[in-house]
Amino acid sequence: MGLDRQQLEVALKVGREYTYLPFRLHIFESVASTNQTLWELVEQGVEPGCVVIATQQTAGRGQWGRQWISPAGGLYLSLFVAPHIAANNNYQLTFASAWGIANQLRKCGVDVAIKWPNDLVIDKRKLGGILTETKVSQGTITQAVIGVGINWINPVPETGINLETWQASRESRPISSLEMLAAKILLGIESGIQSLLQEGVNILLTRYLELLANVGDRVYVNNLAGNIVGVTPTGELHVRMDISTSVTSTVPEIYLQPGIISLGYSKNQVNF
Repeated sequence: MGLDRQQLEVALKVGREYTYLPFRLHIFESVASTNQTLWELVEQGVEPGCVVIATQQTAGRGQWGRQWISPAGGLYLSLFVAPHIAANNNYQLTFASAWGIANQLRKCGVDVAIKWPNDLVIDKRKLGGILTETKVSQGTITQAVIGVGINWINPVPETGINLETWQASRESRPISSLEMLAAKILLGIESGIQSLLQEGVNILLTRYLELLANVGDRVYVNNLAGNIVGVTPTGELHVRMDISTSVTSTVPEIYLQPGIISLGYSKNQVNF
């Protein structure tokens, strides 16, 4: 099931609040990876705002080199941006995209939350994920490809959920078509990047934390328990541990880099 370009263009015009990116659409039934395909187009000289969309990936990429299973019936898209932000702020692009997408879908009545650092969830089940890849020059991110995978009608594991199954249990169907979903995702990324670049990371992070499903969750670090209290501007998970030191009664707080701890979709524990 492919996308209708004309319907998607209409959906983008109807829902658009920003003019940060002039979307240029490249639509495929299937590609190896939308991120890979878009990087190839970037090498050919396309401008920021270029988009690659497919309903199947045969070699999708996930975080930290993992394979992203991308069966037919999903929505897989990648957007090229030129943010020109410091290289150590790369996770801010993911936070901006996650917040923007979740915010757009929530406006439609889809109860999406964010799972640190890059997943979108409904009822604590995975709806989709985000993979941001960047190119750096002299300490600055000059090019970035933001890849998003959303479960639409594709099969999902027990820990996942697709949007059409969720909508079938509701009185209304907030997202009426694949074209509407693609438009909401693109408009969400755009609004998130717009917030980051124009309003700054502190405002963006406040909005991100309002939708973060992990706040208050228990985690275990070296078999010691703590609670998630937030996320830093550079992407670390902020955890307040239960224990206090022998010298002071202050509860220790630690900061965990993405990739060091995986929150998963069950009991959260990490041992170093």
